[in-house]
Amino acid sequence: MKIQEIKDMNNEQLKKLIAEKQTQAVKLRFDIAARQVKNHRQYRVLKTDIARALTILNQRIEQK
Repeated sequence: MKIQEIKDMNNEQLKKLIAEKQTQAVKLRFDIAARQVKNHRQYRVLKTDIARALTILNQRIEQK
């Protein structure tokens, strides 16, 4: 996900996105452990997206 797409979201959408991505990350981590997933890079991409969204959300909260 591009950083500009994340910046265009409002706070509620960001919170929803973070929750969805965290759920996906947990499921993917278990699938990797069970060797059901061949592409391990997906987990890294999910973690990066979560970090970006959290950073933008925290910056907005600090500005208020």
